[in-house]
Amino acid sequence: MCRILGSFAASADRPDPAELAAVSARQRHGGPDEHQVLSGPGWSLGCDRLAVTDPCGGRQPYRLPHLPGVLAVLNGEIYNHAELRRHLAARGHRFPDRCDGTLLPALYAEYGPGFAEHLDGMFAVAVLDLRPGSVQLVLAVDDMGMKPVHLHHDPHDGSTRFASEIPALLAFEGVRIAPREDSLDTVLATRTSYSAHTALDGVTVLPPGATALVRPGRAPVVRRRAPHAARPFGDTQDVLRHEVRRLATADAPVCAITSGGLDSGLVTALAAEHARETDAPPLHTFHLTYRGKWPGSEAAHARAVARRARTVHHEVTVDPDEIPSLLTRTVRHLGQPNADPIALSTYALFRAVRESGFTVALAGDGADELFGGYDRMRAALTSPPGVDWAASYADALSAAPRLLREHLYTSSYAAFIADRGSAADRIEQELRSAEAAGADRATVMSAFETRWRLPAYHLRRVDHLSMAWAVEARMPFCQPSVVAHARALPAEARQGKRALYEAGAELLPATVLNRPKQPFTLPVAAMIAPGGPLLDTVRELLSPARLVLGGKIRADRVNKLLNRHLERPNQHIALALWALAVHELWTDVVQGMRIPLGCAAA
Repeated sequence: MCRILGSFAASADRPDPAELAAVSARQRHGGPDEHQVLSGPGWSLGCDRLAVTDPCGGRQPYRLPHLPGVLAVLNGEIYNHAELRRHLAARGHRFPDRCDGTLLPALYAEYGPGFAEHLDGMFAVAVLDLRPGSVQLVLAVDDMGMKPVHLHHDPHDGSTRFASEIPALLAFEGVRIAPREDSLDTVLATRTSYSAHTALDGVTVLPPGATALVRPGRAPVVRRRAPHAARPFGDTQDVLRHEVRRLATADAPVCAITSGGLDSGLVTALAAEHARETDAPPLHTFHLTYRGKWPGSEAAHARAVARRARTVHHEVTVDPDEIPSLLTRTVRHLGQPNADPIALSTYALFRAVRESGFTVALAGDGADELFGGYDRMRAALTSPPGVDWAASYADALSAAPRLLREHLYTSSYAAFIADRGSAADRIEQELRSAEAAGADRATVMSAFETRWRLPAYHLRRVDHLSMAWAVEARMPFCQPSVVAHARALPAEARQGKRALYEAGAELLPATVLNRPKQPFTLPVAAMIAPGGPLLDTVRELLSPARLVLGGKIRADRVNKLLNRHLERPNQHIALALWALAVHELWTDVVQGMRIPLGCAAA
């Protein structure tokens, strides 16, 4: 697991070493173990390494003596590297160590830009081919988008730059900061940036399962690959057990994130089972709470899972007074607004994981999208004829439903969005079109969730906030065999996570199996209530002077909304206020992104 960076241009000028050092420094929190940036006429390629697989080997950028001119960097893990190494060795390639990424130059030499079709894992890879007659840059990310790579192409000079994190990308001198005009509407409508866009004009993220080919002076050509070939096998528990065991094997200490829900509970139970059967030390589990009494606490459920699985359980307690500073640090590390209050909890939880000495953490992300776990999915499946289920579905994704957004916008901003179209409009159109083409509704929703919602909303957040503390988050539900298994199940087994409840029947406490679904998050409604630790921060960020200056939001209506919440705290109003505040804070943070963030998570 690492952070990667690079540039590619038609110019023969060598990149400025000071500039490359600044880019590297901005994401070094995710790769504290080793740093190297190589450069030459018109190109650079670098890596900040978090040493997980073969810590003593695998220096990046990867180069093989018998393949001069081919360099590669990797962020992530290649789980089938031993199999690939045997195949490549049989074809005459030799490797100096057993690090997973060392084989990338040889894999590229054999298969060219199609090399990523052979990778099983979570990855963002950059291969630079400097051989005469074939000079090009190839970028690729895994099928689910677990490891992002952000791109900027300058149409004036034809240069392309990339980095694992947006703040690092913005340290390149040729990358201009230009917030998208529709970013506020997108955050309110989808809680984060949608599809391959980011909140900044000119900065994109490579879509899940995509490969980008960059030739000197030309814009990247992006194509989506066919999904990794993985045959479903066995029942749900068997498939998940196989992936948990595979991902629980590492050359670094491994723990599990245990929220107290079904998904993380299954991962925890199977990882603990694996530790016992292999005579490994007991599994350590981590759960986060906030000091004091707050609604929605899952601590008791997490403890029940830990007792049943016989883990060494860590209940991490955060002081609510720290939350305002956590908010600023979280927004800075994400590089763009994410309106899910879970972000603060995620950042604080991975801090505790790292401080306890763990480098790898297993997590349960991806289960809801694949196995139909969200309430909005249930509502859509039971929607009566004649009801616009797609519009209701899109509203359920939002931090502020459509009517509230339109109520809060100034007339000029409302006209701009009406003319341009909202991300919510595009989501509704995609859902309706897929169903009209003949797909069943459960498949339509799962495809949308895994293609766009999961990578943009969940996986980028998990990646950035785990790597803010140099922790590698591994997600068994996002592995190809689990994805293939879920998609092969009958539609009814993918509704309400029925298959997962059956898989957990013998592994989890009845109190966890029988409880209603609840997300691991921050009790934001209570924390913005009178006397709450976030009230002053939200008031400051949503002050009339700020909002009037921005010209997009009616300050008087936001003030009324806040007063209504203070009179009677409401989760839906609180989320809308939170999303507005996060976007305002992001506009401040993005202006300071030309200032180096430092080398450590702060």
